[in-house]
Amino acid sequence: MLLSLTNAPRDYAWGSDTLLAELEGRTPTGAPEAEVWFGDHPGDPADVEGGGTLDQVTGGTLPYLLKLLAAGRPLSIQVHPTVAQARDGWAREGELSEDDPQRNYRDDNHKPELIVALSETFESLSGLRPVAGTLDLLTALGDSAGVRALRERLGGEGDALREVLAWLLGGDAQSEVDDIIAAVETAAATADAGEWATAIRAIAGVAANYPGDPGVVVALLMNHVILRRGEGVFLRAGLLHAYLAGLGVEIMAASDNVLRGGLTPKRIDVPELLSILDTTPGEVPVLRPSGDGAITPYPVPVPDFALERVALDGTPVTRQVTGPTMVLATAGEVTVAAPGGAARPIAVGAVAFVTPDEETVTLSGTGEAFIAAPGATRR
Repeated sequence: MLLSLTNAPRDYAWGSDTLLAELEGRTPTGAPEAEVWFGDHPGDPADVEGGGTLDQVTGGTLPYLLKLLAAGRPLSIQVHPTVAQARDGWAREGELSEDDPQRNYRDDNHKPELIVALSETFESLSGLRPVAGTLDLLTALGDSAGVRALRERLGGEGDALREVLAWLLGGDAQSEVDDIIAAVETAAATADAGEWATAIRAIAGVAANYPGDPGVVVALLMNHVILRRGEGVFLRAGLLHAYLAGLGVEIMAASDNVLRGGLTPKRIDVPELLSILDTTPGEVPVLRPSGDGAITPYPVPVPDFALERVALDGTPVTRQVTGPTMVLATAGEVTVAAPGGAARPIAVGAVAFVTPDEETVTLSGTGEAFIAAPGATRR
């Protein structure tokens, strides 16, 4: 069976005023439009054409949540727990009400994520940069007192990155934070920052949106990653990250567990954040289309979800159905059919949900679509 899914955009403040409207070919509403959820998550289950919501079809058992995400300004710096950490946190907070401001854990699941760029570029901060690289970047910011303090702490013994994060977010470093942000703004405007110029300009943009926020300095410690259209990045548990700007397709495990580390008015629980954070530095691999054939897989090391990009040139593409499957149209004219049924057009920005009783699904037309499914091997 095929079901048509839509949903209303969520109006988070960081959402873009134009990106989702441009994708769907409609007039912008004038309000921020941040995310469109296609899933059975109780926070916002997708609407089923003809009436009802997806959770009424699935019983809330879908292992993944598929989204369109449109960032007009930076999202909060955040990290997600492992399954074991989520279960422990959920159990520890069992006596707190769902809306208690002290609650960190909304469920007992992990939340690995994959984002694939739909806009020509998609900017993010992904993982912590090796300390040597950050020390090199700091040379472009001059030698102010705040920059010197940060440099000295990064050169400390042991887990220097963890110690620096505790210092920045602990509330006692605001004068140094203000000084470092001023140095970033000056360098972005006047200095020749060499290979770090793009990253410094990006952090200056973050500072413009979140003046005085210690998260701006946390962002200085992170890898600045620019995805091109069709490229993706997988964000594992424990990895510090933030999206800065752009439109993308995002898929994640069905969870709402987020620990924040800056760029937000929401609560930051520094000890809990540091307890689940993996401070191992290094680049986060970019998943790039191979350029061969119609199908681009984005391999991820988790069983919760799988995602493929399908480029349609008029030749039908048939894929096996290995569980509850979604086909999200993102460009052109896309139709979907299951065996024995009529082809059904999917509007750009909408989803066809394929129930697990179907064996295959066939995409046709000219355009682009993404296929989301549980993480079984697809053929």
